[in-house]
Amino acid sequence: MSKSFDDLLERLSQVEKKKVSVAVAQDDEVLLAVKAAKERGIADSILVGDVDLIKPIAEEIGMNLDDYELVDVKDKIEAAREAVKLVHDGKADMYMKGLIDTKDFLRSVLDKEVGLRTGRPLSHVCVFEIEGVDKLLFLTDVAFVPYPTLEDKASIIKNTVEICNACGIENPKVAPLAAVEVVNPKMPETVEADELTKMNERGEITGCIVDGPLSMDLATCPEAAQHKGATGRKIVGDADILLFPDIHAGNILYKGLVHFSKCKNGNLITGTAAPVILTSRSDSFEVKVNSLALGALVADSLKK
Repeated sequence: MSKSFDDLLERLSQVEKKKVSVAVAQDDEVLLAVKAAKERGIADSILVGDVDLIKPIAEEIGMNLDDYELVDVKDKIEAAREAVKLVHDGKADMYMKGLIDTKDFLRSVLDKEVGLRTGRPLSHVCVFEIEGVDKLLFLTDVAFVPYPTLEDKASIIKNTVEICNACGIENPKVAPLAAVEVVNPKMPETVEADELTKMNERGEITGCIVDGPLSMDLATCPEAAQHKGATGRKIVGDADILLFPDIHAGNILYKGLVHFSKCKNGNLITGTAAPVILTSRSDSFEVKVNSLALGALVADSLKK
């Protein structure tokens, strides 16, 4: 079972090297990340975009473009469509956002002819390695689905379980989070968490253990579970997946961890036919590289 990004890189060294298609690749931070990914043996890249703009950036960062496949497309919308088509057609294993608006990038992901639709809702998964925590934590959804319905949450669990499996975590423990660990009809989050638990028990959500509602301390701290007398639950401070009631709760914890803890993280859009790497301009270089590593592992798992 992987407990760190170093463990994930070790897993990655044992699989066939993957290839990422980059939409509108004339972005200095993204080119730095794909250069590092190649140097670390994570993935090769196809750079789709304005080659006249890619070349000076590559020269400035010491990137030898002879080592990369270039596809010259000046228009950003067309470049995205060409880049996602490479993944759709099996010529690349994952899809990464470059210098293009998120809405246009996602439009290419959902393109009915050349996109990566599966019929499942899309969601976002963030994988955290946190100093002092002896496991990887999978946070979802912190960036994509604002107010997930019960059905959305079931799909989000399915999407995230696939990421866990790719990282070597079988039958992960899923904690649908709320402010309290008991069902309260006046708190809809607790009612839905309870229903997700029952869906898991009925075999409607498989490949994982769901136990909710759970407060954050019971989900992540064994000592808190013992102190509260909750040691009889399926999750006793050892959750793998933290399922948030809405994007606000997830995003607040995400940014709190990034800014106030010593951690590493990587992010993926899931529910697609191939991994989609959509990082923010504010994400660090390492987050982008970690996201490429995650994407490569998931791509390998999906192929199997």
